[in-house]
Parts: sequence; structure tokens; C-alpha cells
Amino acid sequence: MARKEKVQEMFDNIAPTYDKLNHVLSMNVDKLWRRHALKEIVDGTPQRILDVACGTGDSTVSIAKAAAEGSRVTGADISEGMMALVPDKARKAGVADRIDLQVADGENLPFGDGTFDRVTCAFGIRNFEHKETGLEEFLRVLKPGGRAVILELSVPQNRLIRWAYDLYFLHLLPRIGGALSGDRAAYRYLPASVHNFPSPKDFCAMMAAAGFTAVRCRTFTFGLCRMFVGEK
Repeated sequence: MARKEKVQEMFDNIAPTYDKLNHVLSMNVDKLWRRHALKEIVDGTPQRILDVACGTGDSTVSIAKAAAEGSRVTGADISEGMMALVPDKARKAGVADRIDLQVADGENLPFGDGTFDRVTCAFGIRNFEHKETGLEEFLRVLKPGGRAVILELSVPQNRLIRWAYDLYFLHLLPRIGGALSGDRAAYRYLPASVHNFPSPKDFCAMMAAAGFTAVRCRTFTFGLCRMFVGEK
């Protein structure tokens, strides 16, 4: 089975417990990170926004709630199991009429050039097999003057915080996540994928090489999360 198919199957399997585990294991700090990203995504005017690797739709729904009247938010993901949870979440939030869903590979987006005002990806691009290709696709589907906003988990650089991080994410997280989800392998993969993600400097360079301008990075919570922003 190809790596991409393995990732898709893994997320399908853990979809029912993913939200609960995400918030519990991050102590809900992920909600704060998403609010920071919202400030870069919505601008008070009607927008077309693409949320790549939308998963169970936490970011998709938050964006739809914050966006101006007349906006459309498209959630795209390769995992149908994860996206199956989005419609109910959108209905409860009162934004189902603002959201469209599309099963799609972030490295081969089924949208025309210059379709969206914003492209965002929260905690998903580290799972891309070819990140450079994904970034090129983000740029392609953006309108001129559009913006990409990417949130991703990160490894802290402070030695003491890094020690505590490694203890938790490499040893405790697989046990806790595995016990609650029934898939310990998935929660070994998730922290490993963070460790394997490019450094902030290298990822900014990757965005610039893909064609983004004014690329910038912001760090949250002692380096546990970083936000990358690039313009077209």
C-alpha cells in the first residue's frame, strides 16, 4: 500500500475519536492557534476559502462562522471517514449552508486556477507525501493577491521544553491515544510526523520556492505550533 493510502486509511480509522483526543491531548490550546490563523484568513468581505486537509472540519466550521456574509468555504480531504463528521458539526454551528465538501488530494486539487481568495491547511501538510507539490497546488488555486495560511505542529527549540515535549509526544501520547482510539500505531505516527517536518526556515524557503511572496512565520506556545503565511 502506498504511503498516501496508508495515511488515508489511518485517518479513516481514528476519525470517531480524533476530535476528542485532539482537544484533550493539546489541552485545548489548538483552539487558540486556530483563532490566530482566522485573523489571517478572513478579511470582512465575501470570500471563497479552501480548507485543505480539513479533517473533521474544526477549522472549516470556524472559518465559515467568522467569514463575512456571502462567503463560501470548501473543505477538502482525502479521508472520507474524517469528512463524514463535518456536516453534523456544520449544522450544529448554523453554517451548513456556507460549506461545501470535496474528497480531494492536497497534491492534486480538483479546482481551477485562481479560484480562491484564501487557502488554509491546519495540521495537515506534514502528512503530504510531496509537500512542494502541495504548496504549488495551493498557489495555483489562489487568486492573484490571495493568501495561504498554514498551521503546523512543531518541535520546540528550547532544550528543557524539548525534553518534556519528547517525553510526552514520543512516549506518553502513543499510549494514551492508542488506548482511547484503539490504534496505537496512529499515535506513534503522529508525533513522528512532527519530528520529520522541515524546520521553520526550511519550510519558509520551500514556500518561496513554490512561488509565494512575503513569506513569514509566527511561533506559538514555546514553539509547539507555527503559522506560515505566504502571498500570491
